[in-house]
Amino acid sequence: MKIGNMKNQIFQPLQGVLLRFLTIVGLILLVGLWILLDARPAIAQDNTVNYTYGELQQQDFSHKDLQGGVFAAADMREANFEGSNISYGIFTEGILLGANLKGADLSSSLLDRVTLDFADLTDAILVDAIATRTRFYDATITGADFTNAVIDRYQVSLMCERAEGVNPVTGVSTRDSLGCR
Repeated sequence: MKIGNMKNQIFQPLQGVLLRFLTIVGLILLVGLWILLDARPAIAQDNTVNYTYGELQQQDFSHKDLQGGVFAAADMREANFEGSNISYGIFTEGILLGANLKGADLSSSLLDRVTLDFADLTDAILVDAIATRTRFYDATITGADFTNAVIDRYQVSLMCERAEGVNPVTGVSTRDSLGCR
C-alpha cells in the first residue's frame, strides 16, 4: 500500500468529523447571536414600590396597595402600615421597630432578619410568610394569622406565651396558626 493511500484512509474520516464539528459550532454561534439580537429590555411596572435602604421612619403607608413592594434594609421605625396590602413584599433586614401593622396583609412576604420588636401585628395576616431570623420581641400578635409561615422555633415559643385571638379575615386563631400546644 502506498503512503498516499494511507494518508487518504486516515485523513478522510477526520475531515468529515471536523466538518460536522465546525457545522455544529457555527449553528450554536448563529443561535446565540440570534438570541442576543432579539433580546428586549425588561420594562419596570409603573406601580412597583421599591424603598430599598429607605429612611421611612414614621411614614404613613396605611390602607395602601403595596403588593410586591420592596423594603429591603429600610428603616421603618414607627411606620404605619395599618390595613395595607403588602403581600409578596420583601423586607429583608428591615427595621420595623414599633411599627403599626394592624390588619396588614403580609401573606407570602419575605421577612428575613427583620426587627419587629414592639410592633403591632393585631389581626395581621402572615400566611405563607418567611420570617427566618426575625425578631418579634414584645410585638402585639393578637388575632394575627401565621398559618404555614416559616418562623424560628425560639420566636414561636416566645409568641405562644402571649398568643390569643382569632383573625377576623381568615377565622384562624393565632395559637393554632403558630402551632402552640
